Amino acid sequence: MIFRESEAKYKLKHIKMLLLDVDGVMTDGTIIYDDSNIQTKTFCVRDGLGIRLLMLAGIEVGVISGRKSEALRHRCKNLNIHYIYDSVKNKVEILDELIEKTGITAENIAYMGDDLPDISIMKAVGMPIAVADAHEIIIEISHIVTSAKGGSGAIREICEAILKAQDCWDSLIERF
Repeated sequence: MIFRESEAKYKLKHIKMLLLDVDGVMTDGTIIYDDSNIQTKTFCVRDGLGIRLLMLAGIEVGVISGRKSEALRHRCKNLNIHYIYDSVKNKVEILDELIEKTGITAENIAYMGDDLPDISIMKAVGMPIAVADAHEIIIEISHIVTSAKGGSGAIREICEAILKAQDCWDSLIERF
């Protein structure tokens, strides 16, 4: 993990919500269509456990995607993620809605992205995070860049960093 901003480690202590892009963050960016035009995505199980641990610690998690996907909805249901926004054209509008719904300020929200549609929301949150294989512009505006690529443990990496910064990690792993 690369901390590109000097206060990034400190800011992790105050994150109350993690928002995730889908294609290229929750997945490796590959989209498969079968002969019946059914869309399939693959998700990293380690990322899923990281999300569950984050939520156990009381940190909200949401997803914002420009694409509509039933596979995403199934994954979010499995993980008990309630904030699911797909077919989104303007991600900052969703951020405003989430701030109003949750009372969490933008400064206490992290957003993890990988490509150009994520620019506006990443500039609006307190902690913009890029996956290792993100577009160079996304990396430039990020406070943290993960070591792992999207869909390959990058979410787990940031979940653990947040939990450790907030002194929750040790108590959560005692469950195992």
